[in-house]
Amino acid sequence: MKKVYSLKDIDELQRKGGLDGIPTDAIITPSARDRLKEFKMSDTEKPAPAKGLEGVVAATTKLSSVRGLEGELIYRGYNINELAGNATYEEVVHLLHRGKLPNQAELDSLKAELAAARELPGGVVDIIRQLPKEASPMRAIRTVVSALACYEPPEGQDSMEVQAKRAIKLIAQVPVITAYFHLARQGKPLPDSDPSLGEAANFLYLIDGEKPIEEKEKTIDMCYILHADHGMNASTFSARVTIATLSGMYSAITSAIGTLKGPLHGGANEGVIKMLQEIGDLDKVDDFVAGCLKNKKKIMGIGHRVYKVLDPRAPHLQSMAKKLGAKLGETKWLDMSERIAEIMLREKNLYPNVDFYSATVYYSLGIPTDLFTPIFAIARTSGWTAHVLEQLADNRLIRPRGVYDGPDDLKFKRISER
Repeated sequence: MKKVYSLKDIDELQRKGGLDGIPTDAIITPSARDRLKEFKMSDTEKPAPAKGLEGVVAATTKLSSVRGLEGELIYRGYNINELAGNATYEEVVHLLHRGKLPNQAELDSLKAELAAARELPGGVVDIIRQLPKEASPMRAIRTVVSALACYEPPEGQDSMEVQAKRAIKLIAQVPVITAYFHLARQGKPLPDSDPSLGEAANFLYLIDGEKPIEEKEKTIDMCYILHADHGMNASTFSARVTIATLSGMYSAITSAIGTLKGPLHGGANEGVIKMLQEIGDLDKVDDFVAGCLKNKKKIMGIGHRVYKVLDPRAPHLQSMAKKLGAKLGETKWLDMSERIAEIMLREKNLYPNVDFYSATVYYSLGIPTDLFTPIFAIARTSGWTAHVLEQLADNRLIRPRGVYDGPDDLKFKRISER
């Protein structure tokens, strides 16, 4: 009988001093075969760990492509410039989740599904009311999404159809959670959603207490489209890692929200408006930027890990910021932003990213600063859930390796001898 060699067997042979004793007809498991290849490499041939996994391909996806050198973002074959200003957010949700742009009947059906899924369980509403009013909205959203799982049947070997329905529920409920926490922390009543309104309009209706004007609705709708998906970003990767363990849809989206919360990811847009407020006026921009460059301090909203040219989402947001500024008669924030962008391009060859102008757009609409990142989360839930479903459709546990860089052969000493 042929001997089977596992990863453990290969490591044990190497520890004992050699791999020459493996029969030529032995059966070697895939992980053991990979380890053999590593042992046969010289130290200079072994790949160095990629810090931050930069350049590492972690998955194949049909959902979106971020083309950093060209400055392009593609959703299932459509350039973002084709969708922004033409499609609605619900059409993009259909595209990401069902593989194509919908016809009118399909769009109406999806809108009805989303509207019907908005209502939160009573126990979840109670949790929202009991959260500390001073808690940040992103902490609250992360907590409440996790709590939603307790009001669902236990997640096991669920069909893809069941998982797809959970995805639609989350897309519909994350905006309601966000709005309800915002209202609850002010001691305001929590109204029912309006089923006649689309996703962007219903969110604005909940936080403002009145149906939004068309311009405001269209602005938020376009922001949702621009933020819906963005390749294998940090929060999407964390969602896929979590679902790959079969932990469940709610666990995966909770992981994603926690990841997005960080200031180096979704939290950057809040940092942009705080930076502009700190600067205060256009004539102080040059000195502020010079000081940041001298002290190697990060300018929020400038530069991108993947895009080496202009982020293709930024011009759409810049255009919206210009329109809002002109209408409101307040162009200071945009003027400051454009001056910062001009200096950073000249001095560092760095371009604005999606966060840079979205901050001015949201601020101009009167949206509280600490809801900037939650709006990002609302939009990205459509992308996260689409990635979760894609991972489940062809799943394998995501388990990278690390290169050990610590000591070997230490001997244990009793505590009295240390």
